[in-house]
Amino acid sequence: MTQAPAVDLHPPKVEYFDLASLTNTDPKGFVREVDSYQVAPWGLYMARSSDHVEFHYIESWLLPELSLRATVFHYNPAHRRDQDYYLDLGEYSQIGPQRWKSVDHYLDITVRTERDTELLDVDELLAAHAAGYLSLSEAQAAMEHAATTIDGIAAHGYSLERWLATHDIVLTWR
Repeated sequence: MTQAPAVDLHPPKVEYFDLASLTNTDPKGFVREVDSYQVAPWGLYMARSSDHVEFHYIESWLLPELSLRATVFHYNPAHRRDQDYYLDLGEYSQIGPQRWKSVDHYLDITVRTERDTELLDVDELLAAHAAGYLSLSEAQAAMEHAATTIDGIAAHGYSLERWLATHDIVLTWR
């Protein structure tokens, strides 16, 4: 019998978005300059450069009502991926007049428009719950939001945009 690979066990990743100072504090505590924030009735948009080896720019929408963060990564040529959107499941909220917070709940979904979706990191979610990082209700909510998201996108021809339109959400990107 093959043994499953070890899971990178860690507390939930937390980020802060400061609209007044145009900064994003990433999960490791690094403060990054943000090029653009946009607040919409359904959430918060952020665009900033990145010094990550795989991608040089990131655009994200925090969508609190759907418990989603939708991201477009602008990959460097050697690291391009066959995906259109990367969705993080979690808690996303405005915590002050000019400040937002995200708490990642481990599960991720990749979307390849008009082709498919893929649920990622179920092993991380289960390990985090077992370690006490997420309560049973938080873990269950993450799974339910993931199922709702995957079902919704699939029901709309694997189009994130068409599914979001049913929630009166229209995302704009650079």
